[in-house]
Amino acid sequence: MATPLTTRSTTPSTHTTRTSRTSRTTRAALALVATSALALTAAGCGGDDGKDGDAGGGGAAKDSAPTVQLPKLNGQKLQVAAVWTGAEQKNFTAVLDEFEKRTGAEVSFVPTGDSISTFLGTKIEGGEPPDVAMLPQVGALKQFADKGWLKPAGTEVTAQLGKNFSKGWQDLGAHEGKQYGVYFKAANKSLVWYNAAAFENAGASEPKTWQEFLDTAQTVSASGVPPVSVGGADGWTLTDWFENVYLSQAGPEKYDQLAQHKIKWTDPSVKQALETLGELFGDKTLIAGGQNGALQTEFPKSVTQTFAGGDTPDAAMVFEGDFVSINIATDTKAKIGTDAKVFPFPAVGRQSPVVSGGDVAVALKGGKGAQALLTFLASTDAAEIWAKAGGFISPNKELDLKAYPNDVQRDIAKALIEAGDDFRFDMSDQAPASFGGTKGEGEWKGLQDFLKNPKDVAGTQQKLEADAAKAYKS
Repeated sequence: MATPLTTRSTTPSTHTTRTSRTSRTTRAALALVATSALALTAAGCGGDDGKDGDAGGGGAAKDSAPTVQLPKLNGQKLQVAAVWTGAEQKNFTAVLDEFEKRTGAEVSFVPTGDSISTFLGTKIEGGEPPDVAMLPQVGALKQFADKGWLKPAGTEVTAQLGKNFSKGWQDLGAHEGKQYGVYFKAANKSLVWYNAAAFENAGASEPKTWQEFLDTAQTVSASGVPPVSVGGADGWTLTDWFENVYLSQAGPEKYDQLAQHKIKWTDPSVKQALETLGELFGDKTLIAGGQNGALQTEFPKSVTQTFAGGDTPDAAMVFEGDFVSINIATDTKAKIGTDAKVFPFPAVGRQSPVVSGGDVAVALKGGKGAQALLTFLASTDAAEIWAKAGGFISPNKELDLKAYPNDVQRDIAKALIEAGDDFRFDMSDQAPASFGGTKGEGEWKGLQDFLKNPKDVAGTQQKLEADAAKAYKS
């Protein structure tokens, strides 16, 4: 079995585009996202048309004529690999079904598990790669490209990218001057979702700063409801906690440096962020189930235990991206905008952080089929299918916002598009997969150990740096 894949240390030549793009996150862009996020509450109070909580909410765009022409692929069989399960897999399969209908190809979905780079590395080294993979890490795309495992995007793909995507999202799918990927699914990973009834019963209000967030958690705890649900069994949720605290507290320049390992994880800025995060993780009264309970809670449960209990849930708040909405709509009876509301991640420094993520489609095999699927995924036609189902945000700037099922998701999507190229991409997804994207290893494991023992800041830093140094050197 192949060992977890790693990538070489990022160099200025490799990341010139990323550095120039990410270094210009401005106060205006942050204000834009914060303003839009504040509008989420107003949208929630309005309740839309009474359909906000389900997958087919009001305001969705009607079916439109195809915007992209695809070749006939009768008789061809394609495999597409991704980490998605449950509702996400179901919704993506609907996208693939439309591709099959238009082309005549037969497409099968291959679930990879969380360690997608290890899974794909094994398949590639065994001579049986899938045709297309949806990579959730930028680092994996660059690493695969360095190894010669990716096929460059063809002219039809690049034409759709140029028409529908900002330069920043195109650049994220490129490596050393070649376009490889299509960012089909994006995420705003700087949101806190809360149970409106639990807040009302506790007399709590939406916090704007980290201290207000801790105070709000104490208020909710005093009402008898555990304040914060943490899905610590999935290490990626903990990286998102850290990144939001770090970006807001240390600032965008430090964020870029740590993302590229130009400063060490033993840096004082990392210590400060861990100590801040420890103010939450170290207080058992603020976390549903305490540290041990959080470490046994997977992401889907972290959402359902916040919204499945009505007025007496097992938790009042859960932090994660816009994709939380699909778990709420699918696994609970809560209505988004009424029972389930959202506020921006609280400002630890002067401003609330804005962290984005995304899944990029890449071709691992040559041929017309893989290129046709990338072309389709770069179109508004494909994005519209999942947007209507909910739990999805597209970086496709030409997608009609009416496709989204409720005002909450429309506002989140609008903020992402209007921010243009001014956003910070998930730090762990920029790292080599063995450090930032592998279950039980690297940053995932280091932060799980920190959740278990939040007092060991120095030990956590040393372990994270040792793992990072090894991964970036390989």
